[in-house]
Amino acid sequence: MDAASRGLKTALIEKKDFAYGTSSRSTKLIHGGLRYLKQLEFGLVKEVGSERAVVHKLAPHLVIPEKMLLPLYEKRGLGSTLTSIGLKLYDWLAGVKPEDQRKMLSRKQTLKQEPLLNPADIKGGAIYAEYRTDDARLTLEIVKTAYQYGAVTANYCEVMDFIYEDGKISGVHAVDHVTGKSVEVQATAIVNAAGPWVDLLREKDHSKKGKHLHLTKGVHVVVPREKLPVAQSIYFDVGDGRMIFAIPRGRITYIGTTDTNYAGNLDEVMVANEDAAYLLRAVNQTFCNLNLTLADIESSWAGLRPLIHEEGKGASELSRKDEIFESPSGLVSIAGGKLTGYRKMAERVVDLVTKKYFHSRKLKPVTTDSIFLASSDFKNYDEVKKYIQDVGEQLKPHFLENEATYLVSNFGKQTDHIISYLTLFKGGTHTLRLRKAELKFCLENEMVIMPEDFFIRRTGMLYFDYPRLAEAVEAWEEIINDTNPGAGIDYELAGLKQLIYRATHF
Repeated sequence: MDAASRGLKTALIEKKDFAYGTSSRSTKLIHGGLRYLKQLEFGLVKEVGSERAVVHKLAPHLVIPEKMLLPLYEKRGLGSTLTSIGLKLYDWLAGVKPEDQRKMLSRKQTLKQEPLLNPADIKGGAIYAEYRTDDARLTLEIVKTAYQYGAVTANYCEVMDFIYEDGKISGVHAVDHVTGKSVEVQATAIVNAAGPWVDLLREKDHSKKGKHLHLTKGVHVVVPREKLPVAQSIYFDVGDGRMIFAIPRGRITYIGTTDTNYAGNLDEVMVANEDAAYLLRAVNQTFCNLNLTLADIESSWAGLRPLIHEEGKGASELSRKDEIFESPSGLVSIAGGKLTGYRKMAERVVDLVTKKYFHSRKLKPVTTDSIFLASSDFKNYDEVKKYIQDVGEQLKPHFLENEATYLVSNFGKQTDHIISYLTLFKGGTHTLRLRKAELKFCLENEMVIMPEDFFIRRTGMLYFDYPRLAEAVEAWEEIINDTNPGAGIDYELAGLKQLIYRATHF
């Protein structure tokens, strides 16, 4: 999006779906990295902290203000004085507005704020500001916005090898998995932004030398809200020195995350029994009378952090700062970083590329801090709430007003298009017709190819909306029934059913 909006002819190819990797498997927070203060990463905290407000402005329906409770304990963590100083520094570095700056709480206030907390060792707490998001939808809206600026985008198109001229990289050989055809893409500059797969592409380029990736796995589990009825998002210390989130979202609460070294299959990152048990044990110790078990888990996901290896450091100690590598052939690779800092990471890469290859061209300045995503023109979150009310009124004649928040949170003002499709479908329940309208919109506008593209990355149903999943599967079967699938693509639901099983069984 940065490159295309500056006037460069730009293409993006992904070997699977957009956001298939780390970008759909995070804690789904646009957060400033409070814990990186412990690592003295002041520059990182300042950058991503200040970026939160920018991203919220660009898509206020997707990046939602969230107050976070941080309990303080007698026998672990930083203590109230250091926490107060740290949060004040955090607010200052991030440029947090006065009304959202940290508020320190007494023991009594903390337990009133979250009655579910185990009172043992609690000595106080703090409230501070973060933002919640849907990472996959945010990624997708960035891709769609890039397309509006002229970028060519293709999912399920895999780089098989690089093309060279006089030892310099000049293009890629790729396979379009939808048609089965081989394609050749020529380019002046090639950027490898493949997350956990960055080093695999560096190996294809014979340039994996010096610094390399250190992959760590992060796991999240989802339980029904009634099983973990926290009053608000909470970020708490556990006995091994890590910190864990418990975040309510509609009818569920999700818990994360782990941070363990990973050396397995990059395409098959699984939630193991011990990962889930670790998270549940931490929650059971922190809150009263829960006794959560593996049987309470409704869904789960696991992702990889593509961090930069640092000798002698453990998984949780590694810096989250991004780095750019340039190979002798000219391949530009970027790794590390945080979702919150995506815009500045892109700016650094495109600055480098333009300086190296396009310095003689007059390009437009960086404007990604003012390009609204998803054709959104919401001025603030209050306008989002007003639009949700308006959508509810539009849906009342269809007996679907309870779907307004879900639709707007996913699609913003594109919800109008989905509502306009409702009259195309006859028969079945009102909600089934809405699922068909939603699927039709995603098929026509969001490059849905595989079932999991829709059920995971376009809607989040597999993780967060089980009640909607059954009718959505029925909608998929009816709409796709007459579709002639492309070579190499399985439109059937066997793969989805396997994913559902993996997410729900341990």
